[in-house]
Amino acid sequence: MSLGNIFDIAGSGMTAQSLRLNTTASNIANAETASSSTETAYRARKPVFAAIQQSMLNPDNQGLGMTSEQGPGAGVRVEGVVESDAELQMRYEPDHPAANEDGYVFYPNVNVVEEMADMMSSSRSFQMNVDIMNTAKSMMQRILTLGQQ
Repeated sequence: MSLGNIFDIAGSGMTAQSLRLNTTASNIANAETASSSTETAYRARKPVFAAIQQSMLNPDNQGLGMTSEQGPGAGVRVEGVVESDAELQMRYEPDHPAANEDGYVFYPNVNVVEEMADMMSSSRSFQMNVDIMNTAKSMMQRILTLGQQ
């Protein structure tokens, strides 16, 4: 694996974790959004990631002796963002402006504690990818100075 591939891998991880942070922030921001029906209520969103195999990232490098199913991971790809199918919170609040004809208000299926843990995890993963890129950059700079001595 070359240092250039390390930048690709860490970059894909940073992109994925950035999307995860944005999705989590959106979930927290909408955690107390009231709605009068289940169709219009906000639903928690989660990104779906998939591993990119080494052979897909660098098809010319087949010297590892592994098939694409067995090869080492070479990054992450965002497959999409899905809405949670967990049950919405239904509260009896007849005086609320968004209450339906039965007096119920629907709130999102966002668990703020879970979202905060997810935010901490994605923030740390992002920082680890930054550290990997900085280490690779430092290694490349040292390689360039080897010929100068």
